[in-house]
Amino acid sequence: MNIAIIFAAGVGQRFDDKMENIPKQFLEIDGKPILIHTLLNFQNHKMIDKIYIATLDKYIDYVYQLCEKFNILKLQKVVKGGACAMESIYNALKIAHEENDENSVVLIHDGVRPVITNEVIENNIKTTLEKGNAITAINCAETIIVSKDFKKANSVPIRKETFKAQAPQSFRLKEIFEAHNQIKEQGYEDIVDNCTLFMKLNKDVNLVEGNFGNIKITTQEDVYILKGILEFIKNKNNGTK
Repeated sequence: MNIAIIFAAGVGQRFDDKMENIPKQFLEIDGKPILIHTLLNFQNHKMIDKIYIATLDKYIDYVYQLCEKFNILKLQKVVKGGACAMESIYNALKIAHEENDENSVVLIHDGVRPVITNEVIENNIKTTLEKGNAITAINCAETIIVSKDFKKANSVPIRKETFKAQAPQSFRLKEIFEAHNQIKEQGYEDIVDNCTLFMKLNKDVNLVEGNFGNIKITTQEDVYILKGILEFIKNKNNGTK
């Protein structure tokens, strides 16, 4: 069983949107909310069996309505999100763990990462089956500077050895659920994603190559980039140069 867990409970604190008084995952692009663009990648992938979504409590019914409207037929449940992304993921993992074989593969993905290729999804599943987990990542194209105070550069890693983590981040259901239970006892402070969680527990993680269009929508500028990417994909599929 291959399960997609989509967390979409953010309130968009970094998203300065004066035109829309809604969370960014529900902002419409090309006639569909960003969340639906994301979900369709998993709905349409032949290797994905089920989808679970964590979202804001007051938007749960709305997400069900959206999924019905856009034929997200693999949806199992929409659950209440938490105070942070990791808590939202845990809430969805808990339900998935109750309802599915614990050896299932779970692909954990941001609701606001709407451009992911079929190949990346397939490679996440295959790598998780072979090695136990898969973290989508791309090589950094720019120099990374490490600074503790945003004033002085403390170190500069070798560029070819630096990678940007993306999503999905994929695991065996039993192992990632147990890892969350361990971390929850300590608190999610400084745990920004499941890759960080695993490394905090001194577990090995395996990288799979992502795609450069797989951006996370965080700011208004990202929306304009997304529109350009979707237009590029549309023209490419239509054979337009």
